[in-house]
Amino acid sequence: MNRNDNNSNENSCNQCHEPLDWQSGGYHCSHCKLDYKKISFCPDCNAALEKLQACGATNYFCNTCNSLKSKRRVSHQFKLV
Repeated sequence: MNRNDNNSNENSCNQCHEPLDWQSGGYHCSHCKLDYKKISFCPDCNAALEKLQACGATNYFCNTCNSLKSKRRVSHQFKLV
C-alpha cells in the first residue's frame, strides 16, 4: 500500500516506499532506479480504466461497464515498466 509523503503525494515506490518522481511521461524511483506506470482500476468490475483529461478535469471511463467512474472510487496500482 502507498504511503503519503510531505506533499500528500500517494505515489510511492513498491520496493522502497520512497516518493516517485514524474519523468518523461511516467514515474521513476531515484532510489531503486525503477520505472513505473500508474494503472487505474474500476471499482465495480476491476477492469483497467481509460483516463480522460480535459479543461483541467480528470475523469475515468470503464470500457467494460461503459460508464464514467468517480475518481474518488477508482483504485490505482503502480506496475513496473
